[in-house]
Amino acid sequence: MAITMSSLTSSFASLSFTSQISQKPNSISLAFAKPNCSTLVKRHSPLVVAANAAAVAGETEDLKKFVKATLPGGFAAQTLWGTGRRKSAIARVVLKEGTGKVIINYRDAKEYLQGNPLWIQYVKVPLATLGYESSYDVFVKAHGGGLSGQAQAISLGIARALLKVSEDHRVPLRKEGLLTRDARVVERKKVGLKKARKAPQFSKR
Repeated sequence: MAITMSSLTSSFASLSFTSQISQKPNSISLAFAKPNCSTLVKRHSPLVVAANAAAVAGETEDLKKFVKATLPGGFAAQTLWGTGRRKSAIARVVLKEGTGKVIINYRDAKEYLQGNPLWIQYVKVPLATLGYESSYDVFVKAHGGGLSGQAQAISLGIARALLKVSEDHRVPLRKEGLLTRDARVVERKKVGLKKARKAPQFSKR
């Protein structure tokens, strides 16, 4: 029994625990190094946002100069114009021979309409119906309502402006329903009701 105990003690003495203990601090130091990198990125993110805002402001100024150079005398002095309305949105549209640019409130149409494919399609349909996608530049001043209503108002304004290019455009535009003013608006709230039709919950007592 004494022999076995001595052999066991010698075997335990031969084991080295220092390597396992020394590895733990290294692994802990590596684990805490990653969050420091992410915090550094977050601290610098406002600078990136500020740079993007400055770039957008520069593009807006360039588009303003382009619009003023293309439309001497402003919107009121142009001949190919049309006004479109939808809900509470109003859009004043001017057509000018060009390459197919669409500028809304001195901003690119895709940027202004937030890249929404449906809203962009509303703007493109009147020109695409007559095959003028790359023949005219479209300049728009829109206000009121939301982006959806403004996009549909722009569509009506473009269709009406195309009638001033040629009266022959009326038949294909009318066939596609692009000259019809959508008169639907939000119904007014009624007294005693929560909304236009919605009534408060009935209570018998």
